[in-house]
Amino acid sequence: MLFYLNLLKNLNFILIMNNVKKNSTYKTISEVAEELNIINSKTGNLSTHTLRFWEKEFIQIKPKIFAGKRRYYDNDTIEIIKKIKFLLKDKGMTINGVKKQLIKDNSDLDVSDNTSIKTKNTLKSKINKISKLLKDLKR
Repeated sequence: MLFYLNLLKNLNFILIMNNVKKNSTYKTISEVAEELNIINSKTGNLSTHTLRFWEKEFIQIKPKIFAGKRRYYDNDTIEIIKKIKFLLKDKGMTINGVKKQLIKDNSDLDVSDNTSIKTKNTLKSKINKISKLLKDLKR
């Protein structure tokens, strides 16, 4: 009897996963890494460990974990991961900066008062130049 129950569970899981794949509502961690082009530049392999790290850092990333402890990401979660990748990699924001941005996520990314590392360094250097010019003018 126990054998048949386990067999039924496995068949049910297989049916669910076939349905999931047909509808493309869920993607595996490898599929998400490939879609977002998260690749280790040294080895050329997919960097799934990056996604697992981001799961720990960002509470907004909540993959579904079915039998076998495999991660499956829905479209909403994939959109959040895309936003995180954009803010971290393209905008140069820190992890804490991205966390703050995601918390107040009702605002548009382009109209963000959260500055990137590059912007902070640029502003700092401009302020230093202006300060130096003012000191030279006072002399």
